[in-house]
Amino acid sequence: MQRHKRRIATALSAVTTSLLLSLSLASTPAHAASHNPIVFVHGLSSDSTTWDDWIADFEADGYSSSELYAISYDWTKSNVTTASTLSTYIQSVLAKTGASKVDLVVHSMGALNSRYYLKNLGGTSYVDDFVSVAGVNHGTSIASLCGWLYTSCKEMQTGSSFLTALNSGDETPGSVSYAAYWSDCDAAIDPDTSAELSGATNVDVGCISHTDVNNDHGVYEQVRNFVS
Repeated sequence: MQRHKRRIATALSAVTTSLLLSLSLASTPAHAASHNPIVFVHGLSSDSTTWDDWIADFEADGYSSSELYAISYDWTKSNVTTASTLSTYIQSVLAKTGASKVDLVVHSMGALNSRYYLKNLGGTSYVDDFVSVAGVNHGTSIASLCGWLYTSCKEMQTGSSFLTALNSGDETPGSVSYAAYWSDCDAAIDPDTSAELSGATNVDVGCISHTDVNNDHGVYEQVRNFVS
């Protein structure tokens, strides 16, 4: 009789444990799983506020404000200098969040300093996904208009020594997942296909202006899906 009671007690205990575990899992919100922090990098003649719309979109889709970081930097300086600034910034984000890697979402000239960081400053160890939005990855003839004034702009000129070195060898190094979104009527990037990256997922988003492409909700949805 005592043996029978012990068997019943053991069975009830197992059922109770199973039910409590199920209830615990069911009560966990679907978006509770953390994301990689996203670091947004702006381009020439801009600042972190250029990402306000997309940051709001990411928050609406389940990201917390503590997972979204937009850097501001002195865009007149060399992209080499900015890459070092970005490296320090990313380390501070990792320390703050406890994450091991970030996702990088960049616009225009931000692609150059970010890619320099990845290629030359060990960034591939700290970046999971890299997204170039209208990035000046292979230069633009338009940069000749300001190349005489700013080092950063001179580096964007097609065939510059900076770009030649940056694009030598593997354009998408490391185990990072790369994507490049570009517009086929981007007046700031000539030719339009200069925004593509060899080895990346290259996406023509249609006819969207250079300054609107990183505010466009349709492009945002594609970027969100890529980094998710």
